[in-house]
Amino acid sequence: MIDNGDIIYTHCHSTNVSNALIYTKNKGKHFEVYNTETRPLFQGRKTARELKEAGIKVTMFVDSAMDLALAGKGNNKKVNKILIGADALLKKGIINKVGSGMLGKLAKINKIPLYVVADSWKYSSKEVKIEERDFHEVWKSLPKDSQIKIRNPAFEFLKKKYILEIITEFGILSYRKFLKIVKKEI
Repeated sequence: MIDNGDIIYTHCHSTNVSNALIYTKNKGKHFEVYNTETRPLFQGRKTARELKEAGIKVTMFVDSAMDLALAGKGNNKKVNKILIGADALLKKGIINKVGSGMLGKLAKINKIPLYVVADSWKYSSKEVKIEERDFHEVWKSLPKDSQIKIRNPAFEFLKKKYILEIITEFGILSYRKFLKIVKKEI
């Protein structure tokens, strides 16, 4: 799936994605990874460190430079594939770190295949509540009288129409085929 010379894009931190990329590198593939810093807690730094330690070339982008990174604007090479994890797998799509929705839309616009790498046990037939985190993660010393409201959603929904395939212990499958298999296993 990953070819020599590919530029792979990741968002946030996913142990499954990191492990898949390190495994691919250890099998002799040579590729580069672009990733986001993933504010406000900078989880992308963990991904960058893990991949660098495995000998994979990594370029980190601020979250708001997602379009520049994907489309190969400026001094960047165009991304070939996107690999993201998932916090939950649902019937109509996935829940993942906020920014995944924008990433899916930009992938479609730029004609870049987006893959989800996740364990099937993350599938749920129930509704999953999106977590909103404390505003202090964004602005620690916000004055009490500032009258500025901070929103800090941690996750968001990504529709399955933006996902080319899902990579699980069942293999590399279309989302439809994955749902068919996982529903039998539950």
